[in-house]
Amino acid sequence: MDEQSALAEAFEDHRSHLHAVAYRMLGSVSEADDAVQEAWLRLSRTGADGIDELGAWLTTVVSRVCLNALRSRRTRREESLEARVPELVVSRPDGDPEHEALLADAVNLALLVVLERLSPPERLAFVLHDVFAVPFDEIAPIVDRSPAATRQLASRARRRVQAGGAEPDPDPARQRAVVDAFFAAAHEGDFDALVATLDPDVVLRSDGGPDRPQDSVLVRGATAVASRALMFARLSPYVRPALVNGVAGVVVAPEGRPVAALGFTVAGGRIVAIDAVGDRARLEALDLSGIAPD
Repeated sequence: MDEQSALAEAFEDHRSHLHAVAYRMLGSVSEADDAVQEAWLRLSRTGADGIDELGAWLTTVVSRVCLNALRSRRTRREESLEARVPELVVSRPDGDPEHEALLADAVNLALLVVLERLSPPERLAFVLHDVFAVPFDEIAPIVDRSPAATRQLASRARRRVQAGGAEPDPDPARQRAVVDAFFAAAHEGDFDALVATLDPDVVLRSDGGPDRPQDSVLVRGATAVASRALMFARLSPYVRPALVNGVAGVVVAPEGRPVAALGFTVAGGRIVAIDAVGDRARLEALDLSGIAPD
């Protein structure tokens, strides 16, 4: 085996870990792919000579790439952060083995939404330390702070994450029952039944993306969310069950063409958050085989 092939093989041993790090930092599968690819390009240019621990070196490279991407995103973003929904991981609801790879990236959607509200250094410090147990001494040079200041970044992020909302119900069947009741009530136009499926403080985040900014809205409260749901009740026949980031969700696909993907956070028997993506580019990138019929 030549040197480049050996290097590629060594890199592949770390790819899944690097992608997991990047997805949690960026909330985007496609951007995570780009960050991992950039790490490979840098490794292939420099080689492994002088690198004591390849995994740590690659994690640092990916982290720096992600940090730069987050800073650039904040600089250029025009749409409201409040209405932005992370890139959803959509998979089949029947546990098909072909979709298990997708579920590996199915980070709790409620957590991803909270992470979107953190500053880039806070997000990086929290993800690397609290999720992947990277020591603060190794994180500090990436965010250009002392280890003590980096610890404070992670601590501040942790408090915001803990205050981010209720812990989702871990039972898939209970989740699905509540979501099914929500759509049944919407289809029947039963406003009271619809409200009954919603937590009083439910939050609906709808992200239309750059091409449909008019669809990017933030709606709070059971009455307001139920009223908005009734506006789109005509789409109920086109709702297809799916797993969205590992929990109950749906894809809305009239004539097999997806117009929205929704993830539901269920806690205490009610829906506490709905995260909807109507961004055409992101919807077209989803693998909806077995979800939306042709």
